[in-house]
Amino acid sequence: MTDSGSSPVTRRYLLVATTGVAAVGAVGAAVPFVQSWNPSAKARALGAPVRIDISKLKPGELLAGEPAWRGQRIFVIYRTREILESLERDERHLSDPASKKSTQPKYTLNKFRSIRPEIGVYVGLCTHLGCIPEYIGEAKTGFSCACHGSRFDLAGRVEKNVPAPTNLVVPPYRYETDNVIVVGEDTVDDEDTEIA
Repeated sequence: MTDSGSSPVTRRYLLVATTGVAAVGAVGAAVPFVQSWNPSAKARALGAPVRIDISKLKPGELLAGEPAWRGQRIFVIYRTREILESLERDERHLSDPASKKSTQPKYTLNKFRSIRPEIGVYVGLCTHLGCIPEYIGEAKTGFSCACHGSRFDLAGRVEKNVPAPTNLVVPPYRYETDNVIVVGEDTVDDEDTEIA
């Protein structure tokens, strides 16, 4: 018995049409799937660099909190000459004075852990469990984490025998002007910004 209504041309046409519809459907399903891999506007905004105006920051003061970068507080400290001198003194009480185990950009690998000695920029989260350390002491001698007792000096270096394993994180940053820091972008020229 033969099928009188089905010629080879009709079957080929039906096969091509079915394949075409399937291909269009696959592309239609793939486009939203591939687009879902892109981060949302909210996620892009969280990871975007932030600008911090330090023009009103006075020596000895700490600017903390807003704006946050990647959902993390940023500490900006304006260190006095006395603070800088104290950072160069005895380092025997520090766990990682040279920042060999800690996270910071190459251009901040110096005793002050900063581009400019007087301005320190740190992620304001304890490296133990992520609590927010407080600026401590009448003389503002460092940071202390109330959660488990970790202490850091004003270069963000962790003291020995405390729960925090490493120094405070130094985020990538650069100076847009003398008074505006951009956190989340690296400095353009590492060689010009290193401190001896």
